[in-house]
Amino acid sequence: MAMPLRDPTDRAAMSAPLLPRSAFVSSASFSSFSSVASFSSTSSSFSDPAVPSDVVEALPMSRDSFKALAVLRDHQGSVSSLSLCGEFLLSASTGADIVAWQQPDLRRFARFGHGEGSVKALTAAGGRVFSAHQDGRVRVWRVSRRSENAFKLVAALPTTRDYLGKIFRHASYVQTRRNHRRLWIEHADSISCLAVHDGVVYSGSWDKTLKVWRISDLKCLESIHAHDDAINAVAADSGTIYSASADGHVKAWGKGKAAHFLQGILISRDGVSWNALVASADAGARRVYAAGSDGHVVGWDRVGGRGSRWSLSCDVKAHDMAVLCLCVAGDLVFTGSADKTIGLWRWQTSGDAAALARVGVIRGHEGPVKCIQASWCRVSNGCMVYSGGLDKSIRVWWVPNGWKANEQKQQQENDTKDHKNCVFLR
Repeated sequence: MAMPLRDPTDRAAMSAPLLPRSAFVSSASFSSFSSVASFSSTSSSFSDPAVPSDVVEALPMSRDSFKALAVLRDHQGSVSSLSLCGEFLLSASTGADIVAWQQPDLRRFARFGHGEGSVKALTAAGGRVFSAHQDGRVRVWRVSRRSENAFKLVAALPTTRDYLGKIFRHASYVQTRRNHRRLWIEHADSISCLAVHDGVVYSGSWDKTLKVWRISDLKCLESIHAHDDAINAVAADSGTIYSASADGHVKAWGKGKAAHFLQGILISRDGVSWNALVASADAGARRVYAAGSDGHVVGWDRVGGRGSRWSLSCDVKAHDMAVLCLCVAGDLVFTGSADKTIGLWRWQTSGDAAALARVGVIRGHEGPVKCIQASWCRVSNGCMVYSGGLDKSIRVWWVPNGWKANEQKQQQENDTKDHKNCVFLR
């Protein structure tokens, strides 16, 4: 089992930005997508466009709305998580593998993580990639372009040092829901979500706990019994940690001097499993969104900085089926659903009222949309959207910022007939 890194150069890398992201949404990038029909599944080089391939399928581009750029197929299982890591798009699957796609042309750069159990979540920070696995472990990968092995496994959490420091102490053991005693630093079930904030990694698990890991030495600092059912999502912003669970609760946690404490319960809804969370700062407002199994997206505005006050900003029936994922880029909110579609949402104001209104729907997946990521590009004035589904595919979309007038006008007309699409606030 790997030990924590002690190399001074590795510690310095913790505070450094990840590999620089290239400006991959230029017009030249679009031409590269449209001129190439496929990638080779066994090589990083392009294959002959005339030869059929199931790795990447170039899709026709529409000039008047979003553009479907490509379909990436290189996973044996359903795509469970996506993460943007500098110049790479990382994708994980239930097939226990992680694939790094290099931008701008999204060639397969590397595959890693074999045989470590189904990968449930990914996140990246400070030259490290953190992966959450079904076996209850968090694995840490060092990112380096200076070696042939660009993604190298350096630790699995808890580390050997953490184990040895607690295994002989009776007080280090806790009773699990399966009536087994385990070390409190261990997750007793699959890890479903990860978040990085302020020098620590938060892991949420189906064992109902949140665990806090210090990045500098990979030590487990705290275990929080956060919910009464499986934790599905975790997000962090400005010193506050948000957790969403199948118990119908979304909770906010503050960081005290010695431990985290419950700041508030944002929502409690019986019979609803909250599947996804995202925290954002749009136009100076601190806002958090939660997506539920009832098809709703609920948002709250944080009032008073580090205070424990939140005001409900929206409660939207976003999809007819469960919302499984969501993300925010600029002033756009993207929702992925079990109905195989991606919803595009934007805040609209009318006088003193504001509403989260749907401005478009993206179709293309052949199964539920499980994960989604988006990256805003100021140069090209638009957004790159990456979605992964249970159909084992990753789809790449381009959403221009100019896509407003016709779609929003039509949507406003529809909303006048059906007020279920948005909730106005006073």
